[in-house]
Parts: sequence; C-alpha cells; structure tokens
Amino acid sequence: MKIEKKTGYTLITSDENSFQQFFISFQKEIKNFKNQHLILEISENINIDKRKISLLLDYAIEKKENGRSFVVMAQNLCVDDFPETFNIVPTMQEAEDLLEMEAIERELGF
Repeated sequence: MKIEKKTGYTLITSDENSFQQFFISFQKEIKNFKNQHLILEISENINIDKRKISLLLDYAIEKKENGRSFVVMAQNLCVDDFPETFNIVPTMQEAEDLLEMEAIERELGF
C-alpha cells in the first residue's frame, strides 16, 4: 500500500497482489487518517467484485458522518450496484471532482 499526501486529501494506492492483502493493510492504517479526506485507488491488477468493495462501505459511512470524503477509484465496477452515498469512480479526475463537490456541499450545510 502506497500513501501519498496531496493538497486537500490523502491518496492510498494498492500495490498488493490481492484485495484481501490490501484490505488488511488498510485496516491497520485507517486510524492514521481520521481527519483526512481519502481516495483509495484499487489496482487494476487486483480482482475485485461487489462483495469485496462493500467491505469499505462502513469506512465510507464513518468518514461522511465525520465531515470527510471517502472515494474509491476502481475500474470495472458498476456504481449502480452500490448505495448512492458510496463514492466509486473510475478515474482520478472524477475522484478529485467528487472531493470538490462534497467540500462545496459541506460549506453550504448539506
């Protein structure tokens, strides 16, 4: 797992060989990102499906409740298979745009 501090958010990129390995690493580190907006970039080399990605849903809900953004960037997932509040996008540009939109919503009190 690679961790990069960016302007306004932290990018966590999977470099493990499986989603399970990435998820275990993520669980160990998540406490270090309590007050940060996160983008999780799941490698295209990792076989993912709805059940695996859904393991991240509780973290997404917790972040949202604490006024922070949580975005999963992954290819080959149908966003319609997930709750509307679970931010899943295919590209970095869309992930960054989503962070900006959520910041505006928070400023407006939504």
